[in-house]
Amino acid sequence: MHGPTPPLPVPTDKLQFAMPPMHESLEDERRHRKERLAGALRLFGRLGYEDGVSGHITARDPEFSDCFWVNPFGMPFRHVTVSDLVLANQDGQVVEGGHHVNQAAFAVHAQVHAARPDVVAVAHCHSVHGRALAALGELLDPITQESCAFYEDHALYDAYTSVTVDPEEGRRIAAALGTRKALVLRNHGLLTVGDSVDAAAWWFMTMERSCQVQLTARAAGRPVLIDHRQAVATREQLGGDLVAWINYQPMWREITRSEPDLLD
Repeated sequence: MHGPTPPLPVPTDKLQFAMPPMHESLEDERRHRKERLAGALRLFGRLGYEDGVSGHITARDPEFSDCFWVNPFGMPFRHVTVSDLVLANQDGQVVEGGHHVNQAAFAVHAQVHAARPDVVAVAHCHSVHGRALAALGELLDPITQESCAFYEDHALYDAYTSVTVDPEEGRRIAAALGTRKALVLRNHGLLTVGDSVDAAAWWFMTMERSCQVQLTARAAGRPVLIDHRQAVATREQLGGDLVAWINYQPMWREITRSEPDLLD
């Protein structure tokens, strides 16, 4: 006697799997980047990365590549909507929008964007654990799967950067970043970049958590390092911007479902 016929597998082409969208026009791509920027700012606010008026995410405009969308100066991250975003040029001058921008942000972000034409977005906030690791002047160790994504792909800017509007300081920071995805600014905090807003935001969030894990593990004992070969292999699997984009999508869906007014 035969049992019931087992169900057949669903063809893989019938299964949903989100990938970065293709845009039919520059206006569509601009709207997409602005929506993702507003969503990332909401998430950063929810995660406690905001500290007074410090912290900013910039997104390159798809048409005017030397202009960047950014959060309005002094507006809480949790309140930002798409229509609130400001477009500023390479010199930090507002060309669209009704608010000031953080000039210290543009002194750094504009130079990073200029040095890295492959970068769409740059994120920098004064998060707690990122600042703690930065105060030690250290890099992330390869002690978890997540931290291995940054293995040999982040650097330390070994100088203190106070509030500055000096483009030369921004150029030095961009040079320290080089072709990497992230930077620890000594005594200051973290900076991440990506080929999309989603990627830059994900790298910042997972880097901040990796800082927390490293500090916690060290406080509890002596962390065991993942060896070089395995750390490199893990980075090759998980360290690309597409993987970052995919990892970020649950957070994007959650913030837009729970706070749809950000799209206004």
